[in-house]
Amino acid sequence: MGPRVWRSIALLLFLHVTVTVAGEGDRLPPLPDKEGFAGPFAGVSNGVLVVAGGANFPDKRPWDGGKKVWSDAVFVLDKPGGKWAVGGKLPRPLGYGVSVTHGGGVVCVGGSDAARHHADAFRLDWRDGRLTTTKLPPLPKSLANGSGALVGDTLYVAGGQTTPDSSPSKAAWRLDLSAKEPKWEGIDDCPGGGRMLAVAAGFDGSFWLVGGVDLVTGKGEKVERRYLTDAYRFTPDTGWKRVADLPRPVAAAASPAPSDPSGFYLLGGDDGSQVGVAPDRHRGFGKSVLRYDPKATKWVEAGEVAAARVTVPCVAWGRSWVIPSGEVRPGVRSPDVTTFLPPAKKE
Repeated sequence: MGPRVWRSIALLLFLHVTVTVAGEGDRLPPLPDKEGFAGPFAGVSNGVLVVAGGANFPDKRPWDGGKKVWSDAVFVLDKPGGKWAVGGKLPRPLGYGVSVTHGGGVVCVGGSDAARHHADAFRLDWRDGRLTTTKLPPLPKSLANGSGALVGDTLYVAGGQTTPDSSPSKAAWRLDLSAKEPKWEGIDDCPGGGRMLAVAAGFDGSFWLVGGVDLVTGKGEKVERRYLTDAYRFTPDTGWKRVADLPRPVAAAASPAPSDPSGFYLLGGDDGSQVGVAPDRHRGFGKSVLRYDPKATKWVEAGEVAAARVTVPCVAWGRSWVIPSGEVRPGVRSPDVTTFLPPAKKE
Protein backbone atom coordinates (compact mmCIF):
# COMPACT_ATOMS: atom_id res chain seq x y z
CA MET A 1 0.00 0.00 0.00
CA GLY A 2 1.24 3.47 -0.86
CA PRO A 3 1.69 6.47 1.50
CA ARG A 4 -1.66 7.95 0.46
CA VAL A 5 -3.52 4.76 1.46
CA TRP A 6 -1.76 4.64 4.84
CA ARG A 7 -2.65 8.28 5.47
CA SER A 8 -6.29 7.49 4.70
CA ILE A 9 -6.28 4.55 7.10
CA ALA A 10 -4.63 6.67 9.78
CA LEU A 11 -7.25 9.37 9.33
CA LEU A 12 -10.08 6.85 9.65
CA LEU A 13 -8.53 5.43 12.84
CA PHE A 14 -8.15 8.95 14.26
CA LEU A 15 -11.78 9.74 13.53
CA HIS A 16 -12.88 6.48 15.12
CA VAL A 17 -11.00 7.34 18.31
CA THR A 18 -12.19 10.92 18.51
CA VAL A 19 -15.85 10.06 18.22
CA THR A 20 -15.56 7.86 21.33
CA VAL A 21 -14.44 10.83 23.43
CA ALA A 22 -16.98 13.37 24.60
CA GLY A 23 -16.49 16.71 22.94
CA GLU A 24 -15.15 19.89 24.44
CA GLY A 25 -16.66 23.26 23.70
CA ASP A 26 -15.14 26.64 24.40
CA ARG A 27 -11.99 26.57 26.52
CA LEU A 28 -12.43 28.65 29.63
CA PRO A 29 -9.90 30.18 32.03
CA PRO A 30 -9.52 28.59 35.47
CA LEU A 31 -11.15 30.15 38.52
CA PRO A 32 -8.93 32.75 40.24
CA ASP A 33 -8.34 30.49 43.25
CA LYS A 34 -5.35 28.16 43.40
CA GLU A 35 -7.33 25.31 44.95
CA GLY A 36 -10.75 25.58 43.33
CA PHE A 37 -13.96 24.49 45.05
CA ALA A 38 -16.23 21.51 45.56
CA GLY A 39 -19.94 22.16 45.78
CA PRO A 40 -20.16 25.68 44.34
CA PHE A 41 -23.35 27.27 43.05
CA ALA A 42 -23.29 28.18 39.37
CA GLY A 43 -25.46 29.50 36.57
CA VAL A 44 -25.79 32.25 33.99
CA SER A 45 -27.13 35.74 34.67
CA ASN A 46 -27.77 38.03 31.74
CA GLY A 47 -25.22 36.16 29.64
CA VAL A 48 -22.51 36.13 32.32
CA LEU A 49 -21.25 32.90 33.91
CA VAL A 50 -21.54 33.05 37.72
CA VAL A 51 -19.76 30.69 40.14
CA ALA A 52 -20.26 31.19 43.87
CA GLY A 53 -19.35 29.60 47.18
CA GLY A 54 -18.22 26.01 47.68
CA ALA A 55 -15.51 24.66 49.95
CA ASN A 56 -11.88 23.62 49.82
CA PHE A 57 -8.79 22.92 51.92
CA PRO A 58 -6.71 26.08 51.41
CA ASP A 59 -3.79 25.36 53.72
CA LYS A 60 -3.04 21.63 53.59
CA ARG A 61 -4.68 18.36 52.66
CA PRO A 62 -7.18 16.81 55.07
CA TRP A 63 -4.96 13.79 55.71
CA ASP A 64 -2.28 16.23 56.90
CA GLY A 65 -4.72 17.90 59.29
CA GLY A 66 -6.08 20.49 56.86
CA LYS A 67 -9.39 22.17 57.70
CA LYS A 68 -12.24 22.50 55.23
CA VAL A 69 -13.18 26.14 54.63
CA TRP A 70 -16.42 27.34 53.03
CA SER A 71 -16.34 30.33 50.68
CA ASP A 72 -18.69 33.27 50.13
CA ALA A 73 -16.87 34.56 47.02
CA VAL A 74 -18.80 35.13 43.80
CA PHE A 75 -16.83 35.00 40.54
CA VAL A 76 -18.11 36.20 37.16
CA LEU A 77 -16.90 35.60 33.59
CA ASP A 78 -18.44 37.69 30.83
CA LYS A 79 -17.21 35.65 27.85
CA PRO A 80 -15.25 32.46 27.20
CA GLY A 81 -12.10 34.36 26.28
CA GLY A 82 -12.44 36.86 29.12
CA LYS A 83 -11.02 37.03 32.62
CA TRP A 84 -12.72 36.06 35.86
CA ALA A 85 -13.58 38.90 38.21
CA VAL A 86 -14.72 38.91 41.82
CA GLY A 87 -18.37 39.93 41.53
CA GLY A 88 -19.33 40.13 45.20
CA LYS A 89 -20.22 37.84 48.07
CA LEU A 90 -22.93 35.39 49.06
CA PRO A 91 -25.05 36.18 52.12
CA ARG A 92 -22.81 33.71 54.01
CA PRO A 93 -20.10 31.14 53.21
CA LEU A 94 -22.07 28.32 51.63
CA GLY A 95 -21.75 25.26 49.42
CA TYR A 96 -23.22 21.87 48.46
CA GLY A 97 -26.65 23.29 47.61
CA VAL A 98 -28.71 23.23 44.40
CA SER A 99 -28.38 25.88 41.69
CA VAL A 100 -30.08 26.46 38.33
CA THR A 101 -30.32 29.22 35.75
CA HIS A 102 -33.76 30.81 35.46
CA GLY A 103 -35.04 34.02 33.93
CA GLY A 104 -31.73 35.84 33.71
CA GLY A 105 -30.53 34.89 37.20
CA VAL A 106 -29.02 32.07 39.24
CA VAL A 107 -31.35 30.41 41.75
CA CYS A 108 -29.53 28.92 44.76
CA VAL A 109 -31.21 26.62 47.25
CA GLY A 110 -30.05 25.08 50.53
CA GLY A 111 -26.44 24.20 51.20
CA SER A 112 -24.13 23.93 54.18
CA ASP A 113 -21.39 25.78 56.00
CA ALA A 114 -18.91 24.63 58.64
CA ALA A 115 -21.60 24.53 61.33
CA ARG A 116 -24.88 23.35 59.80
CA HIS A 117 -27.16 22.89 56.83
CA HIS A 118 -29.45 25.68 55.61
CA ALA A 119 -32.91 26.01 54.09
CA ASP A 120 -32.37 29.46 52.55
CA ALA A 121 -33.11 30.11 48.89
CA PHE A 122 -32.09 33.18 46.92
CA ARG A 123 -31.46 34.47 43.45
CA LEU A 124 -28.23 36.04 42.17
CA ASP A 125 -28.49 38.61 39.37
CA TRP A 126 -25.54 40.19 37.58
CA ARG A 127 -26.53 43.38 35.81
CA ASP A 128 -24.49 46.41 34.72
CA GLY A 129 -21.42 45.17 36.58
CA ARG A 130 -23.23 44.71 39.88
CA LEU A 131 -24.43 41.67 41.83
CA THR A 132 -27.81 41.71 43.54
CA THR A 133 -29.24 39.04 45.83
CA THR A 134 -32.98 38.50 46.15
CA LYS A 135 -34.50 36.25 48.79
CA LEU A 136 -36.79 33.41 47.76
CA PRO A 137 -39.00 31.26 50.00
CA PRO A 138 -36.82 28.93 52.10
CA LEU A 139 -37.11 25.19 51.75
CA PRO A 140 -39.44 23.49 54.24
CA LYS A 141 -36.33 21.91 55.79
CA SER A 142 -32.61 22.59 55.77
CA LEU A 143 -30.86 20.62 53.04
CA ALA A 144 -27.39 19.97 51.62
CA ASN A 145 -26.01 17.37 49.21
CA GLY A 146 -29.41 17.25 47.52
CA SER A 147 -30.21 17.33 43.81
CA GLY A 148 -32.33 19.64 41.72
CA ALA A 149 -33.26 20.62 38.19
CA LEU A 150 -35.68 22.82 36.27
CA VAL A 151 -38.66 21.48 34.35
CA GLY A 152 -39.97 24.51 32.51
CA ASP A 153 -40.31 27.19 35.17
CA THR A 154 -40.56 24.72 38.05
CA LEU A 155 -37.57 23.87 40.22
CA TYR A 156 -37.56 20.36 41.69
CA VAL A 157 -35.33 19.46 44.65
CA ALA A 158 -34.96 15.98 46.11
CA GLY A 159 -32.82 13.88 48.45
CA GLY A 160 -29.88 15.23 50.41
CA GLN A 161 -29.39 15.56 54.15
CA THR A 162 -31.24 17.85 56.54
CA THR A 163 -28.32 17.89 59.01
CA PRO A 164 -24.63 16.93 58.66
CA ASP A 165 -25.18 13.58 60.40
CA SER A 166 -28.72 12.71 59.26
CA SER A 167 -29.73 9.82 57.04
CA PRO A 168 -30.35 10.83 53.41
CA SER A 169 -33.83 12.14 52.75
CA LYS A 170 -36.37 10.65 50.35
CA ALA A 171 -38.47 13.84 50.31
CA ALA A 172 -38.97 15.99 47.23
CA TRP A 173 -40.33 19.49 46.66
CA ARG A 174 -41.04 21.83 43.79
CA LEU A 175 -41.20 25.60 43.41
CA ASP A 176 -42.90 27.40 40.52
CA LEU A 177 -40.45 30.22 39.84
CA SER A 178 -42.89 31.92 37.45
CA ALA A 179 -45.54 32.38 40.16
CA LYS A 180 -46.17 35.85 41.52
CA GLU A 181 -45.65 34.50 45.02
CA PRO A 182 -43.64 31.27 44.69
CA LYS A 183 -44.30 28.65 47.35
CA TRP A 184 -42.67 25.28 47.94
CA GLU A 185 -44.96 22.31 47.42
CA GLY A 186 -44.17 18.78 48.55
CA ILE A 187 -44.54 15.98 46.04
CA ASP A 188 -44.54 12.24 46.72
CA ASP A 189 -41.33 10.86 48.22
CA CYS A 190 -38.85 9.22 45.89
CA PRO A 191 -39.96 5.56 45.75
CA GLY A 192 -36.35 4.39 45.84
CA GLY A 193 -35.81 5.74 49.34
CA GLY A 194 -33.38 8.29 50.70
CA ARG A 195 -30.29 9.31 48.76
CA MET A 196 -27.73 12.09 48.56
CA LEU A 197 -25.26 13.13 45.86
CA ALA A 198 -27.63 11.87 43.16
CA VAL A 199 -27.71 13.35 39.67
CA ALA A 200 -30.82 15.33 38.73
CA ALA A 201 -32.03 16.22 35.26
CA GLY A 202 -34.82 18.22 33.72
CA PHE A 203 -35.62 16.44 30.46
CA ASP A 204 -38.63 15.60 28.29
CA GLY A 205 -41.07 17.41 30.57
CA SER A 206 -40.00 15.43 33.63
CA PHE A 207 -37.71 15.56 36.64
CA TRP A 208 -35.18 12.71 36.82
CA LEU A 209 -33.30 11.47 39.90
CA VAL A 210 -30.47 9.03 39.27
CA GLY A 211 -28.08 7.06 41.47
CA GLY A 212 -26.36 8.68 44.43
CA VAL A 213 -25.58 7.10 47.79
CA ASP A 214 -27.44 6.01 50.88
CA LEU A 215 -25.86 5.73 54.34
CA VAL A 216 -26.01 2.41 56.15
CA THR A 217 -24.58 1.02 59.37
CA GLY A 218 -21.73 -1.36 58.67
CA LYS A 219 -19.27 -3.33 60.77
CA GLY A 220 -18.59 -1.95 64.21
CA GLU A 221 -21.57 0.41 63.91
CA LYS A 222 -19.60 2.46 61.40
CA VAL A 223 -21.62 4.51 58.92
CA GLU A 224 -20.83 3.49 55.36
CA ARG A 225 -21.95 4.60 51.92
CA ARG A 226 -24.13 2.33 49.81
CA TYR A 227 -23.74 3.26 46.16
CA LEU A 228 -26.95 3.24 44.13
CA THR A 229 -27.83 2.27 40.56
CA ASP A 230 -31.59 2.90 40.54
CA ALA A 231 -33.13 5.80 38.60
CA TYR A 232 -36.53 7.51 38.62
CA ARG A 233 -38.63 9.86 36.52
CA PHE A 234 -41.23 12.21 37.98
CA THR A 235 -43.82 13.49 35.52
CA PRO A 236 -46.27 16.10 36.89
CA ASP A 237 -49.39 14.32 35.62
CA THR A 238 -48.43 10.75 36.51
CA GLY A 239 -45.93 10.95 39.39
CA TRP A 240 -42.85 8.78 39.92
CA LYS A 241 -41.84 5.89 37.69
CA ARG A 242 -38.74 3.73 37.95
CA VAL A 243 -36.67 3.63 34.78
CA ALA A 244 -33.76 1.42 33.74
CA ASP A 245 -31.08 0.85 36.37
CA LEU A 246 -27.59 2.17 35.70
CA PRO A 247 -24.99 -0.34 34.52
CA ARG A 248 -22.80 0.80 37.42
CA PRO A 249 -23.21 3.10 40.43
CA VAL A 250 -22.91 6.83 39.83
CA ALA A 251 -22.68 9.38 42.64
CA ALA A 252 -21.77 13.07 42.79
CA ALA A 253 -21.48 13.49 39.01
CA ALA A 254 -22.09 16.97 37.59
CA SER A 255 -25.69 18.00 38.24
CA PRO A 256 -28.11 19.09 36.81
CA ALA A 257 -27.14 16.71 34.03
CA PRO A 258 -26.44 18.12 30.56
CA SER A 259 -28.85 17.11 27.82
CA ASP A 260 -29.63 17.34 24.13
CA PRO A 261 -32.57 16.02 22.08
CA SER A 262 -31.14 12.49 22.22
CA GLY A 263 -31.14 12.25 26.02
CA PHE A 264 -29.26 13.40 29.09
CA TYR A 265 -25.73 12.57 30.19
CA LEU A 266 -23.99 11.40 33.36
CA LEU A 267 -20.44 12.71 33.31
CA GLY A 268 -18.22 10.25 35.15
CA GLY A 269 -18.87 10.28 38.88
CA ASP A 270 -17.92 8.18 41.88
CA ASP A 271 -18.74 4.48 41.41
CA GLY A 272 -17.62 3.42 44.88
CA SER A 273 -14.83 1.19 43.57
CA GLN A 274 -12.20 3.00 45.64
CA VAL A 275 -13.93 2.95 48.99
CA GLY A 276 -11.25 2.32 51.60
CA VAL A 277 -8.40 3.59 49.42
CA ALA A 278 -6.28 6.16 51.27
CA PRO A 279 -7.10 9.66 49.94
CA ASP A 280 -3.49 10.33 48.98
CA ARG A 281 -3.51 7.14 46.88
CA HIS A 282 -6.89 7.72 45.25
CA ARG A 283 -6.69 7.39 41.45
CA GLY A 284 -9.37 9.97 40.74
CA PHE A 285 -12.97 9.54 39.67
CA GLY A 286 -14.42 7.90 36.58
CA LYS A 287 -14.45 9.57 33.17
CA SER A 288 -16.99 7.36 31.41
CA VAL A 289 -20.12 9.10 30.12
CA LEU A 290 -23.54 7.45 30.16
CA ARG A 291 -26.49 8.72 28.13
CA TYR A 292 -30.09 7.91 28.90
CA ASP A 293 -31.78 7.05 25.62
CA PRO A 294 -35.50 7.86 26.06
CA LYS A 295 -36.53 5.99 22.91
CA ALA A 296 -34.80 2.76 23.88
CA THR A 297 -35.42 3.48 27.59
CA LYS A 298 -31.92 2.38 28.50
CA TRP A 299 -28.46 3.68 29.33
CA VAL A 300 -25.79 3.66 26.63
CA GLU A 301 -22.07 4.35 26.79
CA ALA A 302 -21.24 7.76 25.31
CA GLY A 303 -17.47 8.17 25.48
CA GLU A 304 -15.45 9.91 28.15
CA VAL A 305 -14.99 13.37 29.60
CA ALA A 306 -11.59 15.00 29.31
CA ALA A 307 -11.36 15.62 33.07
CA ALA A 308 -13.20 13.81 35.86
CA ARG A 309 -14.87 16.07 38.42
CA VAL A 310 -17.47 15.41 41.14
CA THR A 311 -19.56 17.48 43.59
CA VAL A 312 -19.93 20.18 40.99
CA PRO A 313 -22.80 21.83 39.10
CA CYS A 314 -23.24 21.81 35.34
CA VAL A 315 -24.32 24.93 33.45
CA ALA A 316 -25.49 25.49 29.88
CA TRP A 317 -23.58 28.51 28.54
CA GLY A 318 -23.26 29.36 24.87
CA ARG A 319 -22.76 26.20 22.85
CA SER A 320 -21.34 24.14 25.71
CA TRP A 321 -22.10 22.79 29.14
CA VAL A 322 -19.70 24.16 31.74
CA ILE A 323 -18.33 22.23 34.73
CA PRO A 324 -16.77 24.90 36.97
CA SER A 325 -14.08 23.56 39.29
CA GLY A 326 -15.08 20.51 41.37
CA GLU A 327 -13.37 17.67 43.19
CA VAL A 328 -10.54 15.70 41.54
CA ARG A 329 -10.22 13.15 44.35
CA PRO A 330 -11.16 13.21 48.04
CA GLY A 331 -9.82 16.39 49.62
CA VAL A 332 -8.42 17.75 46.33
CA ARG A 333 -10.16 20.31 44.12
CA SER A 334 -9.21 21.89 40.82
CA PRO A 335 -9.67 25.51 39.70
CA ASP A 336 -9.97 24.35 36.08
CA VAL A 337 -13.23 25.09 34.32
CA THR A 338 -13.98 22.32 31.85
CA THR A 339 -16.67 22.01 29.22
CA PHE A 340 -18.77 19.25 27.70
CA LEU A 341 -20.25 19.22 24.23
CA PRO A 342 -22.67 16.31 23.68
CA PRO A 343 -21.52 14.14 20.77
CA ALA A 344 -24.74 14.87 18.87
CA LYS A 345 -23.78 18.56 18.77
CA LYS A 346 -20.32 18.08 17.29
CA GLU A 347 -19.66 20.10 14.19
